[in-house]
Amino acid sequence: MNKADLINRVADVTTKKKDAEAAVNSVLSAITDALTQGDAVTLVGFGTFKVAERKARKGRNPRTGKEIEIKGKRVPKFQAGKALREALK
Repeated sequence: MNKADLINRVADVTTKKKDAEAAVNSVLSAITDALTQGDAVTLVGFGTFKVAERKARKGRNPRTGKEIEIKGKRVPKFQAGKALREALK
């Protein structure tokens, strides 16, 4: 399922596709804004979006085999909630 499919599913519940698109975009924007600020977003039963720190590490260039330094960075993480995990059993 991609973003357009998600909008179509939400539009089945709402009356207009335009309203569904606005709702999906606002939810994604709110999650992105919260993660940018370092906050976690918890949707009870669904899961938690949070930011994790990756440490700097050494790696190898696959073409030359030369050792390189990989910089540390912040990455998004998702941990599924209990209801979502049980729905997938």
